[in-house]
Amino acid sequence: MSKENKQSAFAIWISLLSNIVLTAIKFMVGLLFNSPVLIADGIHNAGDVVATGAALSSMRVSKQPPDEDHPYGHGKAEVVGAGIVAIILALAAIYMGYHSVTVLFEPPHKATLIALIAAAFSLVLKQVLYVYTMSIGKKTKSNGLIATAYDHLADVYASIAAVIGIGLAMIGDYYHISLLSYGDPIAGIVVAYFVLKLAIHMGKTSVDVLMEKNVDSDKMNDFINLVQSVPEVKRIDRIRAREHGHYIIVDVRVGVPAEFSVQEGHDISRHIKQSIMNHHPDVEEVLVHLNPWYEQNGKENQ
Repeated sequence: MSKENKQSAFAIWISLLSNIVLTAIKFMVGLLFNSPVLIADGIHNAGDVVATGAALSSMRVSKQPPDEDHPYGHGKAEVVGAGIVAIILALAAIYMGYHSVTVLFEPPHKATLIALIAAAFSLVLKQVLYVYTMSIGKKTKSNGLIATAYDHLADVYASIAAVIGIGLAMIGDYYHISLLSYGDPIAGIVVAYFVLKLAIHMGKTSVDVLMEKNVDSDKMNDFINLVQSVPEVKRIDRIRAREHGHYIIVDVRVGVPAEFSVQEGHDISRHIKQSIMNHHPDVEEVLVHLNPWYEQNGKENQ
């Protein structure tokens, strides 16, 4: 296993174990001290356990080498896993919003210091996990790990709401300000909106990769410049590039002098491929098609 794969595996296992521990803590504290916000957050964390498990499974599948049924590899498994995480986040956001609205119509619940400490602990831990997981995810080009990082970020939002809500409720109890007791559900509604927005962004990104959307224009322009830097290439007829999970596949069709031999054409193809892959380590495959180019009219017979 490569160093990058080991880092990815370690990060995802840390995320999974942390989610399991946080789920247990929030459920126990929430039930013992009658804290609705921690119970709701515990349910949210239980969903995170499922989401992290999906990301872990998809990452394992994506690392498998190409086979007869999947000649382009299994990279899109991570994209599917990221889509599952997006769905779970969306469902969690809907639940958080619904729960917060219903709490507004109930008598305010008494807040406790232990509930505030549990929420604050979750906030700090999830922020650390978000920064760490996102760093490894970007370094290893892992969509599954990046999705898990965004899941941690959603938990940071939820924990912020819990800390603010419980803190306001405690202040309201101390100074007998009943209105502050509803700070928790109001903050929960705001957080539900941001989590849902994050889930939609993640889902759209996954759909774009599955629909084989072109890579961003800056990267595409760099591919074009690299192909044009090969002296024998007279014209680029077509170039496409798509993400395939944690790597990119490039398709390029170029015109080269028609009098070149098969060996010369092969060398040009290899030069184009090596030029792109040397400058872009995230490119796994470059497929080159050569068209004959005739100098007298500057056109190629496709």
